[in-house]
Amino acid sequence: MLLNKWMKRHTLTLYAPMEGDIIPLEQVADPVFSEKMMGDGIAIKPTNGTVVAPANGTIVQVAPTKHAIGIRTEDGAEILIHVGLDTVELSGDPFTVHVTVGDHVDVGHPLLTADLEQIHQAGKDTVTPMIVTNGSDLPHPYSFHAGGPSLSGKTVVAQAEQ
Repeated sequence: MLLNKWMKRHTLTLYAPMEGDIIPLEQVADPVFSEKMMGDGIAIKPTNGTVVAPANGTIVQVAPTKHAIGIRTEDGAEILIHVGLDTVELSGDPFTVHVTVGDHVDVGHPLLTADLEQIHQAGKDTVTPMIVTNGSDLPHPYSFHAGGPSLSGKTVVAQAEQ
């Protein structure tokens, strides 16, 4: 009986990192994302510039240009949140980062704030891919759920059984 309790599977969950509309990765206007060259995931057309942690984990990367953040979740998934397309060209101006590499974060913890209007004025798309970059190395593949509105840190966008 006790052994069965420990062998019980549980569901791993990733939540939306931003408020907006969840779209399939295949609809992102950049082949690196739409062709899943970096891994599988979803994208969000944001209505709010606050990016939050989609899972409990540790910050493993903050791009020098502040447009992307990497998180390693407690289950070993490595997640990349990339705010906008070609926003690396903006040299960090529309972004304020709230975390540093090594910080532990919980679901919903603010990671960065993006000035969506400034990104639009610069002629860039604000669509934000969220990718599991090491999905093929995980013993539990994530299933992604696209479509509909998202609430940051609350709407489920992916699940896996562990």
